[in-house]
Amino acid sequence: MNRSRPPADPAAPGLPVLTPDVLIVGGGPAGLSAAAALAPLLPGRVLVLEREPEAGGAPRHSDHIGFGRRDLRRLLTGPAYARRLTASARAAGAVIRTRTTVTDWAGGSDGGGPGAPYAVHATGPDGRFRVEPRAIVLATGARERSRAARLVPGDRPEGILTGGELRRAVRLRDRPVGRRAVVVGAEPAGWSAALTLRRAGCRVGLMVSGRTRAEGTPAALTAGATALLGTPVAHRARIVRIIGRRRVEAVEIEHLDSGARRTVTCDTVVLTGDWIPDHELARAAGLDLDPGTLGPLVDSALRTSRPGVFAAGNLVHPADTAGTAALDGRHIADRVAARLADPGPEPATGGARLLAERPFRWVVPGLLRPGDPAPPGGRLLLWSDELRTAPRLVVRHDGRIVAEHRLPGTVRPGRVLRVPWTVVPASAIRTADPARGPVTVGLC
Repeated sequence: MNRSRPPADPAAPGLPVLTPDVLIVGGGPAGLSAAAALAPLLPGRVLVLEREPEAGGAPRHSDHIGFGRRDLRRLLTGPAYARRLTASARAAGAVIRTRTTVTDWAGGSDGGGPGAPYAVHATGPDGRFRVEPRAIVLATGARERSRAARLVPGDRPEGILTGGELRRAVRLRDRPVGRRAVVVGAEPAGWSAALTLRRAGCRVGLMVSGRTRAEGTPAALTAGATALLGTPVAHRARIVRIIGRRRVEAVEIEHLDSGARRTVTCDTVVLTGDWIPDHELARAAGLDLDPGTLGPLVDSALRTSRPGVFAAGNLVHPADTAGTAALDGRHIADRVAARLADPGPEPATGGARLLAERPFRWVVPGLLRPGDPAPPGGRLLLWSDELRTAPRLVVRHDGRIVAEHRLPGTVRPGRVLRVPWTVVPASAIRTADPARGPVTVGLC
């Protein structure tokens, strides 16, 4: 896999050059699962670059059980799940380089031989090098928006973390996080943060949610978590100010309906949910982005707008479960292998553009074309911003309804809805005339 040849980068002469068949950027569930599936097809020629000290992604620092149900058909803790995926990729023959970051695109019209889509620069423990693959899989995942991105006003003291930063601090670095915290978000990510804080010896004084009690986590789960952790939840509320000089001292909370405000003493604030894809590399490559997800626009084969460049996992659907991301990785392997076998032109656009209608924020995949496979896991993924009970899913094109389906149960905001592919008339959507506008998916 580490076939070397003379450096081909005139802007950086002397750089070592690697020419794997496939470069996978990101060693989380999607990237590792893609590597495990691809490596047997391309022995020794699959390279995974991961910026963290260990591969495995977010599950590495999620101690709770529940990982592996969708892809491995068993329940594991996050660290055990991450170890299993890493071991599977290595056993299949993939090479995983950790502490290594892809820093930029290096052009690539001349790199990697026929059919090479791009070249990239990367930096690791041994310095800077260039990679010229024949295909690239972007699996860089998603992150929670920071305090600056959420425009939370107030002072700028220490003690403000996202949920991911909290888990890394506690699980990987064993750092103290404070004695009393306020958690923003009362959905599964918020309760996971509350549990992590409790294990770290930090009491959660309050959880803050902008949603009503009914819109958030189901009542039974909320009641159970509240009883277990002893944590009150302020619904229909938001943080309007963070107070503190060197360290957080308190936050000011406002009720969204009454406007009433109160001050809550704490030394730690944890911001959960509000996901955004790690899309910097995708943007730098000039890939078409989906305005709903803000990640790369992909079809059901997970191809992006540039031939030879694929995208998978929570970069594409921020943020679903690790198991769903892993299924993306498996799904992508045959498509990448087919690309390498026939590196001719691929359709970058065309087919039916699929768009989300209210109350959905996004739908993945965003393109459906004749001859393409069903999406990963045989499901459309949608993200709702509103609570709906037993609604009808409605698919429209050119002013007419092409499909309807009654969804059982409740569609809740802040989580992914999976709609079986059998519900959607794939032939009608794929053959839709793009000149007559997009196909839309909504509820009524």
